[in-house]
Amino acid sequence: MRATLSVKEKVSYGLGDMASHIGLENVIIFLTFYYTDVVGLPAVFVGTLFLLARMADAIVDPAMGLIADRTHTRWGKFRPWLLWLAVPFGISCLLIYAVPESLSLTGKMIYASVTYCLMMLLYTAINIPYCSMGAIITSDDTQRVSLQSWRFFLATLGGAMSTFLMIPLAEWLGGGNKLDGYFNAMAVMASLAAVMFLLCFYNTRERVSVKGTHENFRADLRDMLRNDQWRIVALLVFFNIAFGVVRLGAMMYYVTYYLGDASLFMWLLAAHIVGKCVGSGLAKWMTRHHSKLKAFTFSAVACGLLSISILFLPATLTLLVGMTFIVSSFYQVTTTLMWVMMSDVVDYGEYRQGKRMDGTIFSTLLAVLKMGMAVSGAIVGWTLGLSGYVAQAPQQNPAAMLAIIALFSVIPGVLSLCSALTMRWYRLNDDTMRQINQHKTVAAQPADGSNALQPQELS
Repeated sequence: MRATLSVKEKVSYGLGDMASHIGLENVIIFLTFYYTDVVGLPAVFVGTLFLLARMADAIVDPAMGLIADRTHTRWGKFRPWLLWLAVPFGISCLLIYAVPESLSLTGKMIYASVTYCLMMLLYTAINIPYCSMGAIITSDDTQRVSLQSWRFFLATLGGAMSTFLMIPLAEWLGGGNKLDGYFNAMAVMASLAAVMFLLCFYNTRERVSVKGTHENFRADLRDMLRNDQWRIVALLVFFNIAFGVVRLGAMMYYVTYYLGDASLFMWLLAAHIVGKCVGSGLAKWMTRHHSKLKAFTFSAVACGLLSISILFLPATLTLLVGMTFIVSSFYQVTTTLMWVMMSDVVDYGEYRQGKRMDGTIFSTLLAVLKMGMAVSGAIVGWTLGLSGYVAQAPQQNPAAMLAIIALFSVIPGVLSLCSALTMRWYRLNDDTMRQINQHKTVAAQPADGSNALQPQELS
């Protein structure tokens, strides 16, 4: 589909991810503190709850993708999920910040478990169809890059809104009561998220026709695993998310113990957020002058080398803020183009196998993404633990200091270089995708698959 998308539709699509980030990043950043310091839940229980819920995602995500692929309504396959779940998702976000004071500790733990799992379930149910929409709003690579650029620009704004406004809103609306403050602040955030999802539904359209049948779940998973480019992008997704999680996970330790001032964290976080906003637009500019493969590879290499170079730079705030801004800009380029590649994998799978599996492919790649988050988060904890790190110590031992510096610079740098190396096996370049989209105009393919691109034909 080569028609140029309107700015209104691109912005409306981006509002969906803005809504997701308002809900999810709020949970990532503030919910642990809320559960432990406001509600009074044991930290071990909270950590276990989060770990088990994330492990469950490995099953729930693909199941939701398979369900979405089998959805057929007058609104399309994926858009109706936004209409059906916008309000329930907003309510679920509000419920996690509504732990009753009157409950016993056991009661609070049960309430937290039920409402957190409900929120994550609804997040999966609305987010996977939303992510899958990007591949069927348009099949044109140029428009896909533009669509994803708007998406991640607005998603970054949503994350920034959640990060910077939650505490001030809670203090302003709470009247001195932290429980009321967090509840009222989330009521505002959740309402905005629901409205954004509804605007995304009303102002977007599914244009790419979906062909092929889905016999059963097992057949879809088998065909997906036979898609060689799905395997490459899955590896790419793992390295890409691991870079971001390790780097951000180490940032607070870096400013606290290496720079010696925890308050500097907000400077680096602000540079990271602004850099991501710039990177969303930079991805669109770079792909106007270069192929997406070259743009991704250059950005990933730049991310890796610049991250590693921090090890050798003087620890001045101005230099680190500037470096964080540049690294985050290039990182956002790779993230934006990674999602375009996911859409290309769907088109490639449809062309090779005769059926389109947007939901299955996106949901399984999201499951890989969450696995990457879990593993890279563990890397941070394991590295600190093995180095002899002592929480809240006035000064860390040399091994712990080296570990903190490496987690912020060398380790994410190596992960980014690995993602650049992975592109060596990614074959869905711009010419190949144009060829695939030209052949997709053919109404039917021979049963023997003779029209399909063979691996040796891909350049």
